[in-house]
Amino acid sequence: MPLKGLDFKAFGSCKKVLQYKLEWRYICAMLIGYARVSTDDQDTTVQVAALKSAGCERIFREKASGGRWDRPEMHKLLDQLRKSDVLVVWKLDRLSRSLRDVLNVMERLNEAEAGFLSLTEAIDTTTPAGRMMMQMVGAFAEFERAMLRERTKAGLDMARREGRVGGRRPKLSLQQQDEIFRMVSKGEKTAADAARLFKIHASTVGRLLAQRTKEA
Repeated sequence: MPLKGLDFKAFGSCKKVLQYKLEWRYICAMLIGYARVSTDDQDTTVQVAALKSAGCERIFREKASGGRWDRPEMHKLLDQLRKSDVLVVWKLDRLSRSLRDVLNVMERLNEAEAGFLSLTEAIDTTTPAGRMMMQMVGAFAEFERAMLRERTKAGLDMARREGRVGGRRPKLSLQQQDEIFRMVSKGEKTAADAARLFKIHASTVGRLLAQRTKEA
């Protein structure tokens, strides 16, 4: 929050002062930095310097692609977040290059009641406008989950209409199953011959014959 015109005694418990957009703010929590580069040829020196200047007490450094979600240092950071902590990055793309992953991180921050600050872009959830942005991000994330559920349900309904209940796609069509059962039951082919003919394992033919015999 801006310092101008405020009673400084009210901030006795605050340990950090952060300069942002030419304005000084008290931050009553731990600032935790995250610096990431994609390859071993790159380094985090510039990012770390900016994060230290911003007052970050801890900085997690990572060498991993921004398109990956399984980044150990990122998950370690998220697991250690406490209420009112602020995750600080140099640029938003250091957090992730995937919109879905950014939404996931924002949700984790929201659950932990923590904040987020990008030093380069105008993204700061320690302000009222930033908190509103986080609420909008949460709404978009919920919308995306709802759309995924709808697509999954539609896919399952289509599979049921086509006779597929789930799991892996059947190796044989219904017509092929009928042909195998006809050839073997009439003695035209052995189960092994049918398996070689349709390029499947003999056990698949055995299960098909057992099922058809049981149904008969």
